[in-house]
Amino acid sequence: MQEMRQGLEGLRLAEKTAAIEGIFGQCVDFQRRDFMFCGNPDYPGCCFYVEGLADAAIIDTALRALVVKGHELVEEPALLATAEEILSSLMFNAAIQACSTFAAGIEGVLAGDTLVLIEDVEQPLLVSTKGWKDRSVEEPSSENNVRGPRDGFTESIRTNTALVRRRIKDPMLRIEGMVIGTRSKTDINVVYIEDLVKVGLVDEVKSRLSRIQIDAILESGYIEELIEDAPFSPFNTIQSTERPDKVASSLLEGRVAIFTDNTPVVLIVPTFFWQFIQAPDDYYNRYWVGSFFRIVRYFAFLISLMLPSIYVMLVSFHHEMIPTSLALTIASGREVVPFPVLLEAVLMELAFELMREAGLRMPKPIGQAVSIVGSLIIGQAAVQAGLVSPFMVIVIAITGISSFAIPSYSSSLALRIFRFPLLIASGTLGLLGFSGMFFILLLHALSIRSFGEPYMAPVSPFRQADQRDMMIRFPLWMLDGRPAFAQDTQRMSDDQMPRVPKE
Repeated sequence: MQEMRQGLEGLRLAEKTAAIEGIFGQCVDFQRRDFMFCGNPDYPGCCFYVEGLADAAIIDTALRALVVKGHELVEEPALLATAEEILSSLMFNAAIQACSTFAAGIEGVLAGDTLVLIEDVEQPLLVSTKGWKDRSVEEPSSENNVRGPRDGFTESIRTNTALVRRRIKDPMLRIEGMVIGTRSKTDINVVYIEDLVKVGLVDEVKSRLSRIQIDAILESGYIEELIEDAPFSPFNTIQSTERPDKVASSLLEGRVAIFTDNTPVVLIVPTFFWQFIQAPDDYYNRYWVGSFFRIVRYFAFLISLMLPSIYVMLVSFHHEMIPTSLALTIASGREVVPFPVLLEAVLMELAFELMREAGLRMPKPIGQAVSIVGSLIIGQAAVQAGLVSPFMVIVIAITGISSFAIPSYSSSLALRIFRFPLLIASGTLGLLGFSGMFFILLLHALSIRSFGEPYMAPVSPFRQADQRDMMIRFPLWMLDGRPAFAQDTQRMSDDQMPRVPKE
C-alpha cells in the first residue's frame, strides 16, 4: 500500500492504471471505462468507479463532456494540459476536483466518486457520482406520535442534515465534518447553531471525536459508547433519536447533534434525565393535554421502577402496612405457591423480559402475536399450576405496561436493569434495603454529568426558570427562555400571550 501515499506526478497512464488495479485486485464491482480525450487516440484516458455506489448517468455525462464536447470545442488536446484547465473549459459537473495522491483517489472511488485519468495530465479528476439506493424517508417506528411530522432520518447522512436544514433556515447553522474509522472511513457531522451553542461545547465534542481510534464505525452506538461521560453507568448521558423535529428543537436550545453516516440514529449532547420522559406530542398539543400526559408518564416511570420492589417488600417483611382485606386476598392467592415471593418476582420478571425479547427478535408479522399469546398462556398456566400467585402476575403486567409508556426506548432499558437490584435489596432487607438501594441509585444519578452539565438539572441544581418545562409544560407563550447553558437565553419577545381584541 506504499503507492497509495505517494504522488502521481511523473507517471504514465499505464503505470497509474496498473497501480490502481493492483490495489483493488479482482473485485467484480470495481469497473474501468476507457475513452479518448477530445476524441483524439493520441490522448487515451480511463475512469474507475465502484458499481452500485456510482450513478452511471452522471458518469456518462462526464465522459460526454471529455470526449464529445472536448472534440467540438478543442482542436488540440495538448492545450488542456492541466486538470484546472480541463475543469474550467469542459467539465459541467459542479462537484469535481483534482487530486494529487493515490490515497485521495482511492478514498473517493470507495465513497462513490469516479476517478478520471488522462494521458499527459498529471493530476487525476475526481468526479462526484454518488448514486446508491437509499431508503425513503419514513416515520420512525420506535418514536411514534399522534400529532406532528411523520418524516424520520434515513441511512444517508446528507439526507438527514437536509431534513434539519428544512426546519432551521438559519445561516448560523453549522455542519462540520470529519471521518472516523481507519477502515470504514465513516463520515461524521457535528451540527450546531453558532450563536446559541454553549461556549466550548463544540470544541469538547470535536476533541472527544478526534480521540477515537478504531477500525470501523458501523452505527452511532459506537460513537455514543466512546464519548460518553459515565461509561460504567446504566444511565444514558447522550440522547439518541430518529426524529428531525426533535433534533431541530435541541439545536434551537443550544445543544450539539452528531450525525453518523449509514444509520438513522442521531446523538444529542448534552442531555438531562428528564428529557427521556418528554415526548414531541407534549408541544404539538395544547399545554393542558401535554402536561397531563407528561404527569402520566412520570407515574409510569415510578411504577415501572418501584412497583415490584414495593410489593415484595410489603409481602415479605411489612404485612402491617397492607390493608387487612387486601392482605387476606394476597395470602389466599399465595397459599399454594411453593416459592418465596422474591424468587417468584425474579422468575416472573425474567419470563416477561424473555417474552419481550423474543417478540422483538422474531419476524414482525408474528412477533407481536407470539409475545401477546405467550404472555397470556404462560401467565394463566403458571397461576393454575400454583407456580405464581395471581397478584404477582398483575404486578408484573402493570410494571411491563408502564415501561412501555416511556417515550425513549433506551432509557426504558436502564429502568429494566435498575429494577433487579431494587427487587433483590427489597426482598432481602425490606424497607431498609429498598430505601438504601434507591438512594444509592439517586446519588449516582446526581453525581454524573453530560458534557459538563449536571445530569439531573434543572432539579439538581435547581433552576427556577427551567421549571416551566419540567414536570408540567407551561403554555408556549410562557416558554420564552432557553436552558441556562445556551448563549442566547431569550427565545421569543415579551408579552406573547394571545388576547381577544377589545373592540
